[in-house]
Amino acid sequence: MITLREQDREVLRLAIPALGALLAEPLFLLADSAIVGRLGVLPLAGLGVAGALLATAVSVFVFLAYGTTAMVARRVGAGDLRAALQGGVDGMWLALGLGVIVTLGAFAASGPLVDALGASEAARPYALTYLHWSLPGLPGMLVVLAATGVLRGLQDTTTPLVVAVSGAVVNTVLNLLLVYGAGLGIAGSAAGTALTQLGMAAWLAAVVARGVRRETGSWAALAPRGLGVLKSARDGVPLLVRTLALRAALLLTTYVAARQGDAGIAAHQVATVLWTTTALALDALAIAAQALVGRALGADDAEGAKTQVRRLVLWGVGAGVVMGVVLAVLAVPIAALFTPDPQVREALAAATVVLACCLPLAGWVFVLDGVLIGAGDGRYLAGASIASAAVYAPLALAVLAWAPQGRTGLVWLWVAFAGAYTAARLVTLVPRERGGAWLVTGATR
Repeated sequence: MITLREQDREVLRLAIPALGALLAEPLFLLADSAIVGRLGVLPLAGLGVAGALLATAVSVFVFLAYGTTAMVARRVGAGDLRAALQGGVDGMWLALGLGVIVTLGAFAASGPLVDALGASEAARPYALTYLHWSLPGLPGMLVVLAATGVLRGLQDTTTPLVVAVSGAVVNTVLNLLLVYGAGLGIAGSAAGTALTQLGMAAWLAAVVARGVRRETGSWAALAPRGLGVLKSARDGVPLLVRTLALRAALLLTTYVAARQGDAGIAAHQVATVLWTTTALALDALAIAAQALVGRALGADDAEGAKTQVRRLVLWGVGAGVVMGVVLAVLAVPIAALFTPDPQVREALAAATVVLACCLPLAGWVFVLDGVLIGAGDGRYLAGASIASAAVYAPLALAVLAWAPQGRTGLVWLWVAFAGAYTAARLVTLVPRERGGAWLVTGATR
C-alpha cells in the first residue's frame, strides 16, 4: 500500500518538471517580442498579430499532448510498453499530418487571417512576413506536443523540461544572430523560432524512437500505421471540442472586456496574464493527474486511482489557496508595478482580488479535468465544457449590457469568468468524479 508521503513525492516528481516546461514555453514569444521590439513599433505590432494566430493554433491542438498522455499511461499501467510506444508513435504521425495541413491552410489564408485580427495597413506586411517565415515550424511544434504527451505517459516529465529550456535558450541566440547579425529583421526572428521548433521536435522524436527501437528491436515499428493514426484522430475529437469550448469562453471574456473602456481593457490584459500564469502552475498538477490516473486504471487499480484523485484534489485546492492569498495580499503592489495610471491600477487591483479568491476553485477544476482526461473520459468532458460555456455566455453578456464601464464592470466580468464559469465547470466535474463512471480499467477504455 503506497503511503501518503510516497503519493506526494510522485505527484511532485511529475508536476515540478511539467511546470518548468510549461513556464519555458511562453519564453519563445517573450524573446521574440523583446528582440523584435527594438526594430520599431510596426514590426512589434506585426508580431503581436501573427503571434496570436500561432498561439491559437497550438492551443487548439493541445489535445495531441493530453490524449497521448492518457493513452500511453494506461498501456504502461497494463504492462504493455510496446503498445504504449506504438500508440505514441501514431499520435506523433497524426501531429505531423495535422501540422502540414494547418501550415498549408494558413499560408493560403494568411492575408484574411491577419486582416481578421485587425492588423493596420502599416503593420500588415510585418505580420505576414512573420507568419510566412514561422509557419514551417508549426508541424514541429505539434510534434513536440505529441512527443511530450508520450513521455508524460511514460511518467517522464524531465526530458520535456530539458528540451523546452534548451529550446528557449537556442531560440534567443538564433533570433539575435538572424535579426541583427544577418540583418534579416522580423523574418530572422520567425525563422529562428521555426528552426528551434523543428529542432525540438527532432530531439523528442529521437528520444521516443530510441525507446521504440529498444522495446521492439526494430526501426520498422516507427512507420505510420493508418488505422492507428485514424484512431488517434478519432480519440482526439472530444478533447478538441473541449478545448474549443474553453477558447470560446476566453474570447467572449476578451470581447466584453474590450467594451469596458480603455482603462478596463488595459487592466483586463494584465489580469489575464496573472490568471494564465497561475493556471500554468495548476495545469502542472493536471498533467500529473493525467499520467498517474491513466497508469492506475491501466493496471486495473481502481482503488489506487481514487486514492490518487483525493490526494491530487488536496494538492490542487491547496495550491490555489496559497497562490490566492499571495495575489490578494499583493494586489495593490502588483497593480502599481504594471501601470502608473490610477484608473487602471484601481481596476486591476480589484480584478486581481476577485481572481485570487477563485483560485482554490480553479485548482479543484484543473485537477478533476486532468483526472478525466487521464481516464480517457473525453466525451463527457466535451459535453461538460459546452454546458459550462453555455452557462457562462449569458452572464458575460449581462455584464456587457448592465455593468458600468471601468472598475465596476471589470470586477463583475471577473466574478462571472473566474467565479461563475469556474463554478459551472466544477458542478459538471464533481458529480462525474464522485459517480465513478470514469473508473474504466484496462489497457484501453
